[in-house]
Amino acid sequence: MSNNDLADAIASAHDLTKADARKVVDGVFDAIAEAASKGEEISLNGFGKFKVKDRPEREGRNPATGEAMTIKASKKLAFTPAKAVKDKLNG
Repeated sequence: MSNNDLADAIASAHDLTKADARKVVDGVFDAIAEAASKGEEISLNGFGKFKVKDRPEREGRNPATGEAMTIKASKKLAFTPAKAVKDKLNG
């Protein structure tokens, strides 16, 4: 499902125009990204949690040459689904 598909579903479910629904979808994702960039945890009741996790610097190998290299530290956004979502996925 793409952003446009999600906006279409919201538009039809809530009697909105597709343009207005797309603004809502974009706004939600912008708010999530903004909170994550500040290191905040985003908790969506009944859906799940987005949490920023730190990945430490580590050793790796260049796949082309096999040469050892250092992979720099980074941050990632992890998602943990709520129980209700897990139950839907698993029948």
